[in-house]
Amino acid sequence: MASASSLPTALLLQNSFNFPPQSSRRPFDSSFFLFSSERCSITVCSAKKKIGFFDQILDYIEGGPKLRKWYGAPDLLPEDGSAAEDEDEYLEDEVRDAVLVTDGDSEMGQMVILSMIVKKTRVKALVKNKRVALEAFGSYVESMAGDTSDRQFLKKALRGVRTIICPNEGFLSSVGNLQGVRHIILLSQLSVYRGRSGIQSLMKNNARKLAEQDESVLVNSGIPYTIIRTGLLQDTPGGKQGFSFEEGCAATASLSKEDAAFVCVEALECVPQSGFILEVVNGENKVSDWKECLTSLMEKANQQLQ
Repeated sequence: MASASSLPTALLLQNSFNFPPQSSRRPFDSSFFLFSSERCSITVCSAKKKIGFFDQILDYIEGGPKLRKWYGAPDLLPEDGSAAEDEDEYLEDEVRDAVLVTDGDSEMGQMVILSMIVKKTRVKALVKNKRVALEAFGSYVESMAGDTSDRQFLKKALRGVRTIICPNEGFLSSVGNLQGVRHIILLSQLSVYRGRSGIQSLMKNNARKLAEQDESVLVNSGIPYTIIRTGLLQDTPGGKQGFSFEEGCAATASLSKEDAAFVCVEALECVPQSGFILEVVNGENKVSDWKECLTSLMEKANQQLQ
């Protein structure tokens, strides 16, 4: 696999993005995205209360539905943003090929989702506003809005889901049974929170508690998990630097938010037998094969535990 800094150019979609500055960015601002260029830039196109322009083109030309399927998109949703469901379609032995992203309308959630769209991954996302999410990502993401503490809604959200990616703290400590999920990836800044003192420590005290609770719930869940402990997340372009995975690095260094999203998506292909905690920051190491890199780090961690 190519490294984050040397990904090949695709016709419309890339494996990395140049996001606009923090001050100019709003989660799901009633838009949808098109992708282009070597280090892909995101062009925000105004969206109307109808099927996106890109979807119309794909469905207009011959084989449009097949192209949409090739890109990993589900069927277009009705105009109200809902999907007709047949309860009989969901069986115990259903195919689990989707990845559920929690906090899908957060900044980190959006970055993770975009990274998976270009990999043609089937994506489901928990969001606050289903209609706005549809306008932002079109039908390439199956967006769901509801109360995750509600057992029926959670069961519905987990249908067809093999992996959950949690880009923010607070989800795992507030939900119940995650039966059927085969892998959970948690992006954690616990090392950063623990390294702070004084007023900064007080300001992040609640976030630290949520991060600690999430990690504790995950470790005791019985579900294979990957905890990615990052350094301080920065609004810097991804793919420009290498990485470091040294023990303790997360407490003292930083990581691009784009790179953090990229690592979460790469971790999908490396499922541990039980649990794996990875520390990662930007550094000097260039990674050319992420599956090989993560497998090696996982084996090293297992040896240290023996």
